[in-house]
Amino acid sequence: MTNGSHSFRMPDKPSLDGIEAKWVDVWDESGVYHFDRTRSREDVFSIDTPPPTVSGSLHIGHVFSYTHTDTVARFQRMNGKAVFYPMGWDDNGLPTERRVQNYYGVRCDPSVAYDPDFQPPAKPDPKRQVPISRRNFIELCDQLTAEDEKVFESIWRRLGLSVDWRHTYATIDDNSRTAAQRAFLRNLARGEAYMSEAPTLWDVTFRTAVAQAELEDRERPSAYHKVAFHRPDGDPVHIETTRPELLAACVALVAHPDDERYQHLFGTTVRTPVFGVEVPVRAHRLADPEKGSGIAMICTFGDTTDVTWWRELDLDTRPIIGWDGRIVAETPSGLPEQGREAYARLVGATMHTARERTVEMLRESGDLVGEPTAITHPVKFYEKGDKPLEIVTTRQWYIRNGGRDEELRSQLVRRGRELVWHPDHMRQRYENWVEGLNGDWLVSRQRFFGVPFPVWYPLDGDGNPRYDEPLLPSEDQLPIDPSSQAPEGYTESQRGRPGGFMGDPDVMDTWATSSLSPQIASGWERDQDLFERVFPMDLRPQGQDIIRTWLFATVVRANFENGTLPWRTTGISGWILDPDRKKMSKSKGNVVTPVALLEKYSSDAVRYWAASGRLGTDTAMDEGQMKVGRRLAIKILNASKFVMSVAGEGASVDPSQVTEPLDRAMLAALAEVVDEATAAFAAYDHTRALERTERFFWDFCDDYLELVKTRAYNTEAAEGASARAALLVALGALHKLFAPFLPFVTEEVWSWWQDGSVHAQAWPQAAGYRTAAADGDPAVLAATAEVLRAVRKAKSEAKLSMRAEVEHVRVAGKQADSARAAAGDIAAAGRAAGIDFEVTDDGELTVEVVLPAPEAE
Repeated sequence: MTNGSHSFRMPDKPSLDGIEAKWVDVWDESGVYHFDRTRSREDVFSIDTPPPTVSGSLHIGHVFSYTHTDTVARFQRMNGKAVFYPMGWDDNGLPTERRVQNYYGVRCDPSVAYDPDFQPPAKPDPKRQVPISRRNFIELCDQLTAEDEKVFESIWRRLGLSVDWRHTYATIDDNSRTAAQRAFLRNLARGEAYMSEAPTLWDVTFRTAVAQAELEDRERPSAYHKVAFHRPDGDPVHIETTRPELLAACVALVAHPDDERYQHLFGTTVRTPVFGVEVPVRAHRLADPEKGSGIAMICTFGDTTDVTWWRELDLDTRPIIGWDGRIVAETPSGLPEQGREAYARLVGATMHTARERTVEMLRESGDLVGEPTAITHPVKFYEKGDKPLEIVTTRQWYIRNGGRDEELRSQLVRRGRELVWHPDHMRQRYENWVEGLNGDWLVSRQRFFGVPFPVWYPLDGDGNPRYDEPLLPSEDQLPIDPSSQAPEGYTESQRGRPGGFMGDPDVMDTWATSSLSPQIASGWERDQDLFERVFPMDLRPQGQDIIRTWLFATVVRANFENGTLPWRTTGISGWILDPDRKKMSKSKGNVVTPVALLEKYSSDAVRYWAASGRLGTDTAMDEGQMKVGRRLAIKILNASKFVMSVAGEGASVDPSQVTEPLDRAMLAALAEVVDEATAAFAAYDHTRALERTERFFWDFCDDYLELVKTRAYNTEAAEGASARAALLVALGALHKLFAPFLPFVTEEVWSWWQDGSVHAQAWPQAAGYRTAAADGDPAVLAATAEVLRAVRKAKSEAKLSMRAEVEHVRVAGKQADSARAAAGDIAAAGRAAGIDFEVTDDGELTVEVVLPAPEAE
């Protein structure tokens, strides 16, 4: 609380118009949100802020979750912490590439030479994209993301995020590339990263590998085809498949070891229809006796179960799908003449066409039993892709994540249990993901705009890369781009030549960089002083959909590199729902962008709506709530001006002057609110803190102000000084309590009577208000307000003005004694000529209002 007298600088007509631009500039100039890096680690609160993808546009879901984080940052700052609150931009990877392609009408072709004078088409045509060199393409990516980041920053500032804009990073900048490459080299040195040539989930549109965490199931129409395989004696064995186009890739049939129907077939062979290849019949526990005919064909590769069967049963490989999703020209091994002729009919076909042609050949051979049966089933897609994933054999980089290491898996589960989760039940999603992993983290991508792997390979005399003898840079050489820099001991003229070298052509998955966001933002190995003050960080806020990607991957990297959690606490936001209660997403086309809402209702109003949603709870996009938030902000303006007008120039905010029972009761109630709001924030329940503050504020305006304003205008008596001091003490507290939620309007009203920023003030302390309240009893305020409401109701029902006189008020009940403590205020506010109280041992408070008799006509 602030003692002393105050002068007031209220405008004639308070308004929300223009206050965002006004205060954003003031905050920027004053540095009120700058991180004080002289503070020790125990005095710091550091936040691992999610770096939004800048290749699109911010939507209302971003506003929702980032507001939650900002309320925490502001609360911690007011509690004396030096808040490290940086902003990152996630600007590498596929989304940026797609945006650049469409925006400029270009596509990357690594075979094209670099053109230092290249200019994109004046009239871009996304359907006729101009091929350009990788270097030219990356330059355009850098150029467009820089512009996008400016737009994002302007919106964040408009929203009032208390970010320290001196601390920003981009996932493709030099610091991020250095950190990602350094971490990879260390992972490689410790055996946590490795290269493997293996079946890989593959997106045929983008021609890149896809990790398990990036998959999503989509329901798609399909059909079961009943197909006859043939035993040596000619008897058929019927299988049912949704992918007859993979018959040429079949390497075995499989049934469950306990399935009595097929016991006699295990260890024998059958011949594939159309292609005539002898394949074994094997037993495996993953075969489902209830699915189809209970026996299935194993192809290389139709799905991840095929991969498991192929690996565990040590089967042949007969791949037929190319990187472009078409049937490859090279005939698979083991096909007889008739099989090679049949295969030739498929070469170059898409999967859809290959299916139609294979079914046609099955009909011709008589091996299709009946007609296909239509079904709908889940099919795996890349989350950003439009075509079903295929599985092709490729050489990729992996980082161990417990998918194939039980000890590491258990260690990562334990890390998740060390972490404090808000809400707590989100931890189960983390554990379910870790326990369900079936492979390591695939971190390489066959794209262009990303962090390159810092690796070269020597070429033998025939020009073949020796992958088992990689050439690595030293850490002080980072960041490097192996596609444009030669390794030590070689010259650029040796690139791609026998006896020379080649650079690794791939880039890292964007999560491989984002998973290092705590280290990047904290200055890991770059600014050790900063790193020691902020790492491990205090809070990771994020969405629930990326627990399996961003949160888990960050835990994996910190566990390997730092031997610790990357942060102590995580706050998980819920979904944003549209008015039909459907999750908002770009793919559904129901996303709302925030700028128009910020302009229509004000930033504080939109923040109010966002803060009304608890962590982990799905919340509807509700303009009605924004209207409520705008009314609240306007009420704060008007109530503040009214209190200051009542208090008058030179008013004292001396708590010792608060002597009247009603005033002390109000301060006692305020102390309870401060306690509850503080406890709620400490538990990451910003919504509870807002609800409790708002309820007190409206009661303060509707009841307390009305009850004491007559007394407050009395400048001659001590009772008036008590009211004025109490009003100002409460006003100062309310400005601070609302500051994390409504930063613009609270800064505006604070500036009318205080120096400095409200956001740099100490958070209210309940003990101070209790001391000022002395023996104040909140029950006095509650009972008095109830009496006043009854008087108002009686006047309203009689269609009388609130200024109408009342002949008498009778108050009875257990709380009548509490109301009696403020009899004078009740009489003044209710304009009651007389008032009496009857205290009883029990019973609710009853109020009888005697109105003047109506005048005779």
